[in-house]
Amino acid sequence: MDERYFVYIITNYENTVLYTGITNNLQKRIEEHKKGISVNFFSNKYRLFKLVWFEEFPAPKEAITIEKKIKGWVRRKKIALIKSKNPNFKDLSTFR
Repeated sequence: MDERYFVYIITNYENTVLYTGITNNLQKRIEEHKKGISVNFFSNKYRLFKLVWFEEFPAPKEAITIEKKIKGWVRRKKIALIKSKNPNFKDLSTFR
C-alpha cells in the first residue's frame, strides 16, 4: 500500500493568516479544518479553512522536513511559494 504525505498551507477568508501543516489524508484534514473540528487550536481560532498550497511526498520524513522548513520562513517567502502555483489564492480543496 502506497502512503502519501502532504504538506499544506491554509488561510482564512481574507488571506491574512497562514498555517502550514502535514497530513497523510489531505481531503479529510481539510474537511476537519472547514468543519472546525480540527485538533489544532490555532487554525480553529483564526478560522483557517482555505487550502491555498500543497505538495505531495512519498515518505513522512521528507514531508516533515519541508513542513519545518516552511514554518521557519518569513511571511513574504510563504506568499511567494503560494503564488508560484496559486497566484489568486483560490481554494484548492475541491476534491474529486
